[in-house]
Amino acid sequence: MNAEELKARTKKFALRVMTLIDLLPNTVKGRVIANQLMRAATSVGANYRAACRGRSHAEFFSKLSTVVEESDECCYWLELIIEGGVLPEEKVVDLHKEADEITAIMTASHKTAQNNR
Repeated sequence: MNAEELKARTKKFALRVMTLIDLLPNTVKGRVIANQLMRAATSVGANYRAACRGRSHAEFFSKLSTVVEESDECCYWLELIIEGGVLPEEKVVDLHKEADEITAIMTASHKTAQNNR
């Protein structure tokens, strides 16, 4: 998968999260999860794009580190939605799988970048 495909994939992920957030209940836990998940999901794509525009290897590596953290954080919030019974699992499972895959891809890229230092 090349950089342009990853940019598109991370944007699509954020858009899918935005749709899921609209399904969350307007309760304290629903609002907290919605805010945190929205912040993390949109950060994945934004920071990946910033990494691609990095002016140095160090800047690329730093931004990619943030992408790994934020994509993993998305996994956490999606797990809370499932395990906390906030939404039915079938509404979240595909998005959680995508968050896991993005985290794995970005972790592998991060390790490669670290080895290329």
